[in-house]
Amino acid sequence: MTKYKGYFIDLDGTIYEGKNQMPTGRRFIERLQAAGIPYLFVTNNSTRTPEYVAANLTNNHDIKTTPEQVYSSALATADYLDSITPVDGNRRVYAIGESGLKTALVDAGFELSEVDPAYVVVGMDMQATYAMFETATLAIRNGAKYIATNMDTNIPNERGLVPGAGSLNALVRYATGVEPFEIGKPRATIIEYALKKIGLQADEVVMVGDNYNTDIQAGINAGMATLLTYTGISTHADIAQVTNKPTHEVETLDDWEV
Repeated sequence: MTKYKGYFIDLDGTIYEGKNQMPTGRRFIERLQAAGIPYLFVTNNSTRTPEYVAANLTNNHDIKTTPEQVYSSALATADYLDSITPVDGNRRVYAIGESGLKTALVDAGFELSEVDPAYVVVGMDMQATYAMFETATLAIRNGAKYIATNMDTNIPNERGLVPGAGSLNALVRYATGVEPFEIGKPRATIIEYALKKIGLQADEVVMVGDNYNTDIQAGINAGMATLLTYTGISTHADIAQVTNKPTHEVETLDDWEV
C-alpha cells in the first residue's frame, strides 16, 4: 500500500456523520497521530472558524484537533485574495457569509465594506436577505471581482438536503450574468493553498473523502492521489459510472493502513 507524507481529509461522511460520531474516522486520525503524519481537515464549509471546527472535533467527536489542522474554503478565499491584492491596493470586500468567512477576511487584512468593494465574496449564509444580494449584484455589475467560496448545491442537516452556498451563488450568477471564481472543492484552488499551508508537494499528499464529485475531483484536479471511503455520499454504483477512478477505495477507513 502506498505511503504518503501528508493527508487532506474531508469531514462530514468521512470523519463524522452530521452530529453523530464515526468510530472509523476517529481511529483513522488516531493512526495518523501515532505515526506522526501531518494532515489537514479540508472543508468547503465557510461558516465556521477553525477554532469552532477544532472544538467540535475535540469535544463532540473525541478527536483532539487544533485550529491549525483545519483549512476551510473561507481561509482559502482569504489566502487567494491576499495573494492577488497589493498591500496598498483596494482591500475592500463585500461578503455574504457567516462568521467563519468574515473572520478569515478581516484576519487577512481586508475591510468588509459595501462601498466600492474590489471583491464580492458569496458563501453560505443562513441569514442572507434580498438586500444583501442586491448589494452584491450591483457591486459586481460595477466591476467588483466575483468570488464563490464553493458551489455546493446542498448541505445535509437533520431535515435532509437544504440549499447550500452554490444555491445562493446561483442567484448572483443569474442576476449578474457573471461566472464566479470558485475556491472550494472540487476546484483545485483550495487544494493548492492547503499544500502551501502543510508544506508538501501534490505528489506527497492524498485527498481523503466520501464524495467523488467534491473531495475526489478536487484531488484529481490538483494532480493528487485520492482515497474514497464508502461511508458517505458516493456509492459503488456511482464510481462504476466514472472514467477517472479514485486512486484508492476502501469500505471504511479501518481498511486503510497509514
